[in-house]
Amino acid sequence: MDSVQLLKVLTDAFGPSGFEEDVNAAALPFVPKGYETSRDSMMNFYLQKKPEKGLPTVLIEGHSDEIGLMVQAVKPNGTMSFLPLGGWVPATLSGQRMRIRNRDGAYITAVIGAKMHHFGGGDEGPPKLENMMLDIGATSKEEVEKVYKIFPGCPVVPHAEFEQQHDRLIAKAFDDRLGCAAVLEVLDAFKKKKLPYNLVGAFSSQEEVGIRGAKTVANRIKPDLVICFEGAPADDTLVEPGLIQTRLGGGPMLRHIDGGMITNPRLLAFARAQAAKENITIQEAVRARGSTNGSWYHHANNGTPTLVISCPTRYAHSHHSMISLNDYKQCVLLATAVLGALTTEVMGGF
Repeated sequence: MDSVQLLKVLTDAFGPSGFEEDVNAAALPFVPKGYETSRDSMMNFYLQKKPEKGLPTVLIEGHSDEIGLMVQAVKPNGTMSFLPLGGWVPATLSGQRMRIRNRDGAYITAVIGAKMHHFGGGDEGPPKLENMMLDIGATSKEEVEKVYKIFPGCPVVPHAEFEQQHDRLIAKAFDDRLGCAAVLEVLDAFKKKKLPYNLVGAFSSQEEVGIRGAKTVANRIKPDLVICFEGAPADDTLVEPGLIQTRLGGGPMLRHIDGGMITNPRLLAFARAQAAKENITIQEAVRARGSTNGSWYHHANNGTPTLVISCPTRYAHSHHSMISLNDYKQCVLLATAVLGALTTEVMGGF
């Protein structure tokens, strides 16, 4: 499986929270042979073989949604107010291009407008989301609705495309399309192998607006162990060298704690041991804030050992995030090593 092409197709796909169907469709050509696919009403996407009775279930997952916007209202002058879908830093939005999907399914290019410094825009400090607008160049509400077919409720994502520069990849939505890509690559690695458990892959929905899809996935699959893939914000350009916990090019990041989960220490030790056996360099993080779908899975269904394997990602939640291709591949290798070493006895010890 071509990792670069897979990542390009998935990150270029349109899929803000609640509108993940295009991501699921983009993944279909890459689904390994032998796996059946399905979805639920929340647009969670499942990949699995026919389960064998009596065996435990292991879930590997990444969330398919990206941060975006939703048109809130069309103003008489043809600009539009919006609400955020996920956590935006306002300064990253002003002046950027966006893609609006209209009611006919067509994509319309918009620019995020804010008060310019020419009119005193700098006197009030950085622009706030509520003071920004979507501008497609229309001059009236009638034009927006009748010509462009844009109405309140239309979803919006960054207008950005995938690019490769040697080992570095730049794209929107690495958080968490890289996780979806990793799910496909790991499933491909085990497509012809018999495992002592049922392996299920999932693209969960609506993570960026409150870890909603993962709740449904947990209820449906009822896993005995979970591996989440994530694009973790890299801090290597922000803190002094001795405090860096997530460095681009430093390999997969395993977290001991974040704002939503304390990782099962026995599962974490098991993952570290597999990394050592495979000569995979890892990074270990103790994070005060932030969370992942693991924050739900680890206490779902009476408690589920959960490991989060993260790929360092600079400028997450912006138009142009950046990862190392080697870091991504090492994440896939680490997950494959952990899954390959799992037995029912090992899982029982977590």
